[in-house]
Amino acid sequence: MNDAERTMRAVQISGRGGVEHMHEAIVPRPIAVHSEVLVRVSASSINPVDVKTRAGGGYAAAITEYPVILGHDFCGEVVKAPYETHRLAVGTRVYGVTVPPRLQGTHAEYVPVPDLFVAPAPQSLSDAEAACVPLAFLTAWQCLTDVGQVRPGQKVFINAAAGGVGHFAVQIARMLGAVVTASCSQRNVDFVADLGAQRVVAYDVDEIEHAVRGQDVTLDLVGNREQNTGTRSLSTLRRGGMLISVPASGWPSMVEDARALGVRATHFTFSPSGSMLAQAASLFDRGRIRVHVDAVLPLENAVEAYERIATRAGRGKTALTIGQPTAPPREHAAAAGADWDG
Repeated sequence: MNDAERTMRAVQISGRGGVEHMHEAIVPRPIAVHSEVLVRVSASSINPVDVKTRAGGGYAAAITEYPVILGHDFCGEVVKAPYETHRLAVGTRVYGVTVPPRLQGTHAEYVPVPDLFVAPAPQSLSDAEAACVPLAFLTAWQCLTDVGQVRPGQKVFINAAAGGVGHFAVQIARMLGAVVTASCSQRNVDFVADLGAQRVVAYDVDEIEHAVRGQDVTLDLVGNREQNTGTRSLSTLRRGGMLISVPASGWPSMVEDARALGVRATHFTFSPSGSMLAQAASLFDRGRIRVHVDAVLPLENAVEAYERIATRAGRGKTALTIGQPTAPPREHAAAAGADWDG
């Protein structure tokens, strides 16, 4: 093995703060052990938690030593499997999610990942599209099904519906049979309506606590980091309804504040699940769910990608291309679109 085969490109974070702590580096290529698969990464994505962790929030408290490689999502090709007859054999095109900083992140050319976090990638999606699915989709899916237990006919309100998690949540809630109200900026109203929301409230025009009432489940993707949006979202619920708060920047008295209003509230953190991602792949390939990728940037432009997320510059997701594409997606986008019933 020559030196090039022992190393890889990666974007590292050298400390807490801004873009001055991000740099591209040549680092040792990781080795997969036990049940891990080693994936050659063709694409990844940026999530808000990556930006928060870089700044010192998010999961930064778990970082014991810098530099670190961030990034949760990936699409790529298995180059080492745990054993010869493993379900994720060498050469399999896969997508999945990992959990930095406990494990190495995906803003790198190679990543070792527990096999339970990985599934064959949707055939209808490009590598960049597939890499934008895992964390955001799993968050939306688990919030609405595992925690909210959304049933047909229930009223569901999704705050910040034009973002990565939000744009999946609108579609999933509709697929579950809910009556969906969503909020976004005025410029994104048509985009969110097209995802399937029956009613869209522009939060920069109307105050959500007055415009939205009587919901069974409210999915809050903002928290109290801006204009006490999380606290105000409690007023959107019917008595006994549930607020699910995704941002780590929820607020300390959330549960007590909810109880005082006769509603329920819980924080939420996603769980990696290859089995759920395998089910998701079928939904994407049948056109039941779609992913919106607002921008695709190369790894060397990771700083720009992070800043897009920090400033909430786009809709849906932002992807990073890292290595060579694994394989072109099947040419059935038109058929998938025809099957869309959101």
